[in-house]
Amino acid sequence: MQDEINSRVVALSIRLGAETARLTTHALKEAMQKYLAENERAKLQKAQKAPADKTRHGKQTVGQLMEQNTGLTNIEITDQNIKSFERIARKYNIDFALKKDKAASPPRYLVFFKARDVDVMTAAFKEYSAKDLAKSKKPSLRKALAKSQEQARRQQRERVKEKQKDRGREL
Repeated sequence: MQDEINSRVVALSIRLGAETARLTTHALKEAMQKYLAENERAKLQKAQKAPADKTRHGKQTVGQLMEQNTGLTNIEITDQNIKSFERIARKYNIDFALKKDKAASPPRYLVFFKARDVDVMTAAFKEYSAKDLAKSKKPSLRKALAKSQEQARRQQRERVKEKQKDRGREL
């Protein structure tokens, strides 16, 4: 595996002219120089086309968000389920940063985002709130399981054990 990473294979195709019938070291040297020059030229063109602005997207730190020179706003989240909010923020392509406020007794979370994304953020937050509300209204599986177990125990207690001795004789 290490050998594969360290070595590279380059395939050169050399078209020989009518005057040369076989490959010489001089012809191979010229072909390699042309290949390397073309490779360098391609790298320079790619570097010139690449944008100098490398802004990050999605979840990032507050410092990285502030480096983008846009106004920031924040929303407070007290819920512990941050992952569901992150999924929705990714869905709406929001650049945001989460900051945990440890000073409060139940820790609260501040979500920082760009001020120009306020409309998108409110839509995402509405969807997050709707999902959270639907989740809280949905009955818990543990509670339903505990309820059914209790019901089964009650039915078992109510069942009367009757023993009938039937020896197969009839008069």
